[in-house]
Amino acid sequence: MVFTSIAENVTPLILTFNEVSNIDRTLQRVNWAKKIVVIDSYSTDETLEVLYSYPQVQVFQRKFDSFAGQCNYGLEKIESEWVLSLDADYVLTDGLINEIQSLASKSDVDSYSVNFKYCVFGKPLRGTLLPPRKVLYRKEKATYKDDGHAHRVWVEGKSAMLSSYIYHDDRKPLSRWLWAQDRYMVIEVKKLLDTPTSELSWGDRIRKQKLFAPFIILFYCLIFKGGILDGWHGWYYAFQRILAEILLAIRLIEAEEFKEQA
Repeated sequence: MVFTSIAENVTPLILTFNEVSNIDRTLQRVNWAKKIVVIDSYSTDETLEVLYSYPQVQVFQRKFDSFAGQCNYGLEKIESEWVLSLDADYVLTDGLINEIQSLASKSDVDSYSVNFKYCVFGKPLRGTLLPPRKVLYRKEKATYKDDGHAHRVWVEGKSAMLSSYIYHDDRKPLSRWLWAQDRYMVIEVKKLLDTPTSELSWGDRIRKQKLFAPFIILFYCLIFKGGILDGWHGWYYAFQRILAEILLAIRLIEAEEFKEQA
């Protein structure tokens, strides 16, 4: 029986919007793929120039409505059996590339999850809040659904965990991060207020109280996850997460006040 690797029948799927600071590093690590599908939300920087410099990249532009909407649209453009779903600031490690190339295309596994290492200014941290994510899966068994500001892929069948990891290495300026976080928190507030408390995770229940989450996240990032051992890179990440939780609390207070006045 001839061995056929998933790598021979996989299409990376990437979403972009003004990702010139990141996208080239991401594409360099998947340029072994025969075809790469990118769904761009009408970037206004040099992202498209970088994308078109890779001959195997196919760019489709679509007005952004939600991450799940963009990803499901991207799945419609893919013809291969397997999909490698990536954000524009994900960088595959050598170990993960080798691991994907060693996977048999014909197996009883329908999806693979991967761990992440968060980077600050290019330096990997000891620990982050990022959970494992399903990034490699059979196209015909997958669909995306929104989950607050984030999105998840639901894949039927058997799942497995890969041993290697992906770098989450976002190098966009702080102003862009703040812009994105404020948009995300508006969506998170809607999720927290519209979902019955009994259906929320314990983490979301704490966030809904507004007061405690920023302090808990500081301890979690610096002590529990070991960020204090990463020096100022660890403090920078902790400050980011505290600020995100404060933004959420402010948005929650605002939404609750408007609701009472209505």
